[in-house]
Amino acid sequence: MSEFFIELFSEEIPANLQSKTRQDLLKNIKEFLEKEDIKYSGECIALSTPNRLIVYFQNISKKIIKKELEIRGPSINAPEIALNGFLKSYNITVDKTFKKITDKGEFYFFKKPPANIETKSVLQKNLPRILDKISWKKSMRWADHELYWGRPLKSILCCFDNKSMEFKYHHLVSSNITFIEKDFEEKTKKFVRFKDYLAFFKSQNIILDNKKREKFIEDQLNKKAKKENLKIQLNNNLLNEVSNIVEKPNIIKCRFDKKFLEIPEDILVTTMQVHQKYFPTFDSKDNLTNTFFLVADNKDIKGLIKIGNENVVEARLNDAKFFWNKNKTQNLVKGISNLKKLSYFQGLGSYFEKAQRLRKLGALISDELLISKEKVEIASSICKVDLISDLVNEFPELQGIMGGHFAKTQGFDNDICLAIREHYLPIGPETKTPKKPYSVTLAMSDKLDTLSAFFSINLKPTSSKDPFALRRSAIGLIRLIVENKLEIKLKDIINYSLMLFSEQDMNFNIKLAQQDLYSFISERLRFYMKEKNIRPDIIECSMSSYNTDQIYKIFNKALILNKLIDKNIGQDIIFSYKRASNILNDEVKKNNLELSETTDPGLFKNESEKKLYKKIQEIRKYFTSLGSGENCEKTLEVLAEAKIEVSNFFEQVVVNDDDETLKKNRLELLQLLCKTFNNYINFSNIESI
Repeated sequence: MSEFFIELFSEEIPANLQSKTRQDLLKNIKEFLEKEDIKYSGECIALSTPNRLIVYFQNISKKIIKKELEIRGPSINAPEIALNGFLKSYNITVDKTFKKITDKGEFYFFKKPPANIETKSVLQKNLPRILDKISWKKSMRWADHELYWGRPLKSILCCFDNKSMEFKYHHLVSSNITFIEKDFEEKTKKFVRFKDYLAFFKSQNIILDNKKREKFIEDQLNKKAKKENLKIQLNNNLLNEVSNIVEKPNIIKCRFDKKFLEIPEDILVTTMQVHQKYFPTFDSKDNLTNTFFLVADNKDIKGLIKIGNENVVEARLNDAKFFWNKNKTQNLVKGISNLKKLSYFQGLGSYFEKAQRLRKLGALISDELLISKEKVEIASSICKVDLISDLVNEFPELQGIMGGHFAKTQGFDNDICLAIREHYLPIGPETKTPKKPYSVTLAMSDKLDTLSAFFSINLKPTSSKDPFALRRSAIGLIRLIVENKLEIKLKDIINYSLMLFSEQDMNFNIKLAQQDLYSFISERLRFYMKEKNIRPDIIECSMSSYNTDQIYKIFNKALILNKLIDKNIGQDIIFSYKRASNILNDEVKKNNLELSETTDPGLFKNESEKKLYKKIQEIRKYFTSLGSGENCEKTLEVLAEAKIEVSNFFEQVVVNDDDETLKKNRLELLQLLCKTFNNYINFSNIESI
């Protein structure tokens, strides 16, 4: 066994490209090794720094042992061109083939002899193709080279079995040499062992392992914050990004003028985190301080990095303060008319028209949620006005958030301010979901209007493209309903939303748009439930039981059943249902029976029939007593309790009685049992135990 490692040295790779690329490289090499029957064991890892992509395999076999293999070619009746293609692909002549009859007919075959192949030669031949498989989100060409790469590729270090392994990749030839200073390409070093490679860069304070680098940064940030009696609310996305733009992390404490603390905290945090990649700090009461930390890519011996970054943030915050003071008093109500100048999307009118649609849609939803229509209409009318402010133009990430601040400064009701602030939420599967009714209403209105807008002009997502983030909007809508446990007539609201576009003199097939949007939301709900690790069969059972108006019920019933399906309760339910439904379905299909919706207790001959019927009536009475707040776990417990009566019935009763009247009545009893169980969800699609 021998080790193999490769390093691809390039100009600085953006942080958002590194993670996927290093994992893709590792995955591609693994897949190749497995396809070629190249054995490997021990450690196999992918590492990266801004300049280096590294993959390492600890133990790879030096030889590939190929057994004799019988390879099937084309049918003997196939055109001659097919046979010639087969011969060419294996570099053989027709006399090396033989004919053989199989269950699918007679074919040409070729016996590929056993062989011992050098792993090194196979890797040398195929590594260029493996590297070409890397898919960059963004790539570039440079000089007169034909290679497309994330950033200009400067060198390839490749070693196998403690020796340099050469191969040609476009304009580069691999070697055992790499650059050891990213800014000084004349400084190089040779390596043949991965152990020495790691040790050298460790001696240079370069952390090659991105996970260790991220952990180091996190620990140092917390350590320095504790020393200053400060707290850091670590943003994991920022931490990950920063760890991918440095290789020799060094934490530097900086400050900005306290006068800027008068600006809303959101502006300061966004400036530091989003624009400058700094880590803000907070005091013991969670108030923002004027101290922040930056992660430099080297030690700041002369303090120039600190001074430079403080000057940069000072300039950014001066701009922010100026825009804040200018925009905060600009009348939001008067600003509504200015939205007429701001186009929403070609064919969909302006943001003024969108605001008017939100006002009408919000009013309808407010009736469903039994909240003040007036507050919703005010929030809807002004929620987009911050888009024309200098602050949001400078800090697009703050749309909605700044609108909330402007509204608060101008004395609007707290519910209105919060609704404006939160109306874009949730963004993605993990972000915060609004909980206050006015915030929920405005957020639902905004997402429904967006979905209806692009479905009305037939700009629906495809399997590969979703340029308007409509999947995200749909998931956001689903989360608003599910996480707030809303029983809401979604179909009526969708229909009304689409109708508002038709009132704008837009010409489209409203019924088709409705159907397409229902289906889209349903598919997103399936995806959402799958992401919650709910079994596919349970998802389908739940989805087939209820319509789009009952999203929370669909989700909740599936979630609870999924939780209990493998426990005694779940197993007892499935046992009872499947035992009854299997016999019922077999007899109905076999004899083409037509069963009534009821069963006649007067025809019962056995005590277990009577007891099963009584149990069914108890369960049906339970369902009729349920209000809107059904306890799904309790319902499943009630259904599970029927197992005793079902078991006794099948032990003591012959369903297929010679008396056709008795047989039909007993089948109708089983049908009644199944239909009663289906009041929870349609159990027919549940996989058998």
